[in-house]
Amino acid sequence: MRTLVLLALLGLTAAVVYKHDLHWREAKMFKMMRAGEWKAYREHKEALRANHPVLANLPQTVLDYDDFEYVGNVTIGTPQQNFVAVLDTGSSNFWVPATNCDSSCSGKSKYDSGKSSTFVKNGKSWSIQYGSGDARGTLAQDTMTFGGIGENQLAIPKTVFGMATHISDDFAQDPTDGILGLAFQSLAVDNVVPPLQNAYSQGILDQPLFSVYLMHRGATEGQAGGIFTYGAIDSTNCDASVTWEKLTSATYWQFRVTKFQVGSYSQTKNYDVISDTGTSLLAGPSSVIAAMAKAIGATYDDWDGIYTLPCNSNLADLQITIGGNVYSLGKVNMLLDSGDGQTCYWGAFPFDMGGFGPSWILGDPFIRQYCNVYDFGQNRIGFAKSKQAN
Repeated sequence: MRTLVLLALLGLTAAVVYKHDLHWREAKMFKMMRAGEWKAYREHKEALRANHPVLANLPQTVLDYDDFEYVGNVTIGTPQQNFVAVLDTGSSNFWVPATNCDSSCSGKSKYDSGKSSTFVKNGKSWSIQYGSGDARGTLAQDTMTFGGIGENQLAIPKTVFGMATHISDDFAQDPTDGILGLAFQSLAVDNVVPPLQNAYSQGILDQPLFSVYLMHRGATEGQAGGIFTYGAIDSTNCDASVTWEKLTSATYWQFRVTKFQVGSYSQTKNYDVISDTGTSLLAGPSSVIAAMAKAIGATYDDWDGIYTLPCNSNLADLQITIGGNVYSLGKVNMLLDSGDGQTCYWGAFPFDMGGFGPSWILGDPFIRQYCNVYDFGQNRIGFAKSKQAN
């Protein structure tokens, strides 16, 4: 159920709390594993990261759009044009394909500026280089909404977004249309104001924060996947007690972890990590991940670059210490069925940053166990236990 709650008194500018339902779909990486295609694709991506001079020095290297699973509907224009977008805390730009996009956008919904009465031409070129490809086009301004046609919506006028004229193969092969970034303006290409910050600056949003509740993995494509709540903390699905941690960098949602422990293994070291709804697993230094995997008896699959173990394993909790508080990730979130009901993927994979950017990505297993609250007004992140069975 999508809920739009008006919080302003009569006669005052309306501010809202908005709940945006998500839909679950299986990550492309798992589909490619079953088809035997992941190894070649993974090696291709790693070569791009290693050899691209920009990627070796910018924090964008941690973005990996092969892993996202949770998507929502958005619209742009008047009358509204509907799109399916990734709601991604690991990036800051909003873009969708345009009608003049080349053949790379075949089969996707495309924004038609000529059909929108609220379109304002910008014309500035933009280009974003990701770990496995790129997207580029021109900027424009229009009214956008969180929520699709026929749903309750949060409308944000005067939103600057990208009209893509070319997208790389990884985006072209994915059923979603575009990306809606929820990180900070400092990370945005061309210093574009992200839609949610734009909403708050216009007095549309009640509080400068949003919370994310992710449901456990679904069994079928397109089923309910969770809720993003804009302007408030989700008290329906998340515990009332929120523990706050100051960000170490207001670019990504980056903060400090001081300890990882699982079974007999523990690593006490200060790591910069990010919370990222766009990554379906946890990602960390290969040496630490390997030691953790050994402690739980997981086996490395060199072909797919992931650790596996029997689905009936008695798996110890992964414990993560943040600000002196210990957060435990249980089996329900750390063991992911490969599809045969026997072999499961462990919910962490090796990802070495080479000394640049955050050392860890705390992706969906962490966010499914603990609702994450992203406060861009006070540059902090909060954690609250999810009320779903863990």
